[in-house]
Amino acid sequence: MILLPLALLAIQAAPSLPASPDPMPPRRNRPEAAAPAPPPPAPQADDPASARYRQCTDQIRANAEAAVAAANTWRQEGGGIAARQCLGLALAALERWQAAATAFEQAAREAEGANDPRRPDFWAQAGNAWVAAGDGRKALAALDAALLSPNLTDELRGEVHLDRARARVAMADNDGARTELDRAAQLVPNDPFAWYLSAALARRVNDLPRAAADIAHARQLAPDSPDVLLLAGTIAGLQGNMAEAERLYRQVATAAPNSDAGRQAQESLATMREVEAPAATPTPQAPH
Repeated sequence: MILLPLALLAIQAAPSLPASPDPMPPRRNRPEAAAPAPPPPAPQADDPASARYRQCTDQIRANAEAAVAAANTWRQEGGGIAARQCLGLALAALERWQAAATAFEQAAREAEGANDPRRPDFWAQAGNAWVAAGDGRKALAALDAALLSPNLTDELRGEVHLDRARARVAMADNDGARTELDRAAQLVPNDPFAWYLSAALARRVNDLPRAAADIAHARQLAPDSPDVLLLAGTIAGLQGNMAEAERLYRQVATAAPNSDAGRQAQESLATMREVEAPAATPTPQAPH
């Protein structure tokens, strides 16, 4: 899925703790122990565009700028839905979120006109790109369209509610985000990302008992996820268990040193050392 990096937010409730991941992180950070998010919908296997679509998506990995040009050429030649989808993916790879969202919306509308069953996937991709672009209202509009699609699976419906929660947080609607997350947890109870986001939102509104319960649930489903462990460390620290926070940060920093979570864990440990250093420095004795 299409996702964006978000800035770190300081934890105001615990000055001795370092910065922590944004309370509603992107789905790029979904715990890797979860069932993987479904790949972007591709053309049907018997569609003659399949080979060109695969070529286009392969090019995204090698050279996203070239893939944008190729997808635009294909679109102008009448490539239709598949060309628009590949264009959206290429633009997303370049973090050109507004343009990517527009490409996915165009694919979704074309899919609706053709009664193509992939249209909810395109609307969901558009919504995710609008969240990345920082436009919560447009994100909700696209995600609403996804929910209105017929024959929506519980898995995709749950994913849409997770994205709606992120959009509502971007609009400072924490209550609305809670409603979306609770619905997502009903639809995809075995997705650790749902519980991870629920814990993050609870932490955001300073509901630490709920945050602790939900991150514990996420850890049961994704015990080795650096992102889950990082948030678990932050919540432990907020509850006053600094030893557990340090243990979890060290685990993340050791297991995934080159990941975003690993780097944040290293920063957290450095901050903890800075906080502890003054207390460990002996006070000079006055001369007798």
